Amino acid sequence: MDHRTPIMTPVLIVGCVIIMVSFAVRASFGVFQIPIAEEFGWLRAEFSLAIAIQNLAWGIGQPFFGAIAEKIGDRKAIIIGAIFYALGMVLSANGTTPFEHQTYAWLVGFGIAGTGFGVILAVVGRASSDENRSMSLAIVTAAGSVGQVFGAPLAEGLMTIMTWQSVFLVFAGMVVAITFTLPLMRAPAMATKAELQESMGEILLRAAKDPSFMLIFLGFFSCGYQLGFITAHFPAFVTEMCGPILPGGALHSMGITTTSALGAIAISLIGLANIAGTLLAGWAGKHFSKKYLLAGIYTGRTIIAGLFIMLPITPLSVILFSVAMGSLWLATVPLTSGLVAHLYGLRYMGTLYGIVFFSHQLGSFLGVWLGGRMYDLYGDYTAVWWFGVAIGAFSAIVHLPIREQKLVAV
Repeated sequence: MDHRTPIMTPVLIVGCVIIMVSFAVRASFGVFQIPIAEEFGWLRAEFSLAIAIQNLAWGIGQPFFGAIAEKIGDRKAIIIGAIFYALGMVLSANGTTPFEHQTYAWLVGFGIAGTGFGVILAVVGRASSDENRSMSLAIVTAAGSVGQVFGAPLAEGLMTIMTWQSVFLVFAGMVVAITFTLPLMRAPAMATKAELQESMGEILLRAAKDPSFMLIFLGFFSCGYQLGFITAHFPAFVTEMCGPILPGGALHSMGITTTSALGAIAISLIGLANIAGTLLAGWAGKHFSKKYLLAGIYTGRTIIAGLFIMLPITPLSVILFSVAMGSLWLATVPLTSGLVAHLYGLRYMGTLYGIVFFSHQLGSFLGVWLGGRMYDLYGDYTAVWWFGVAIGAFSAIVHLPIREQKLVAV
């Protein structure tokens, strides 16, 4: 593709819309923690397990949807994903037992896999020039943060005028609506002649033998743990552990009068800050070593999370944490996916990134489930929070030995 190709293409725009809606719905589930638990009298771990299963299903489904997209087409894979997603939401809206919610979470998770990063980043990557690829991946990743900006507050606002079950149905309709944008998504098969001649089995075997691929796989685990835990539990964490919002203060004057509302706004702030952080990561990935950028991001997360939990939890500290953590939130995604594309080519990027992303979702499953389990046992999230700090430091270290030279097929 000519290096003068414009960065904003129909494929990129549609990819942004799909990611934005998919992540708006996904980012809202933490807001439902307390209402669902209170309505049915469940322990916190019950709905947490449903969200954890959803994240695990997302991870399991990601490489399969990547392979489906590469075999039968990106748009068909997205349609299948949207059907799974919407069906899971509709069934969950009618679920009344933990087992039902935990079962339907598999459908939601597979739906996110079909409408999420694995498929969308691959198609956007193929449709982008070498010059624009790093920033294109960052833009579509930032679109996920745009969804996060309005997803949790939208759910919180809708629950003031309707039941949580009705909100689930509204979100199911939003997911179905994204399929109407697909006629504009036509990406060329951007691959070298050598990549086209190489089978999926050959590239998977080559990656499996490469120590750098395993290091990328291991390093992405903590990203999933931290994002999964915070998305699912931070609204409840803030609701119950944050100091009061005092009348006459800036937050109170803006209509944020309860810690519950602050919890939803915190998720929105994380997404808002991440728009800038992800775009900056995309720009930096074009000019600097991706592995060192990733190590720096995980180091920053470790420091921010450690300071937050050691200091008193106040409305100001919640806002500062949300902005600081948000600036590093999904900044790992364009760098990690770009590293996979650089090392192993574009032909099977969706499948390979899907495998790496499975590690991310294993971490997410553990973060979400362990958060609920530790809360039920100890009444707070301190232990699970410190575990996230420790594995964040681990990820910073394991990225350092990664080889950034393209592995040549033999």
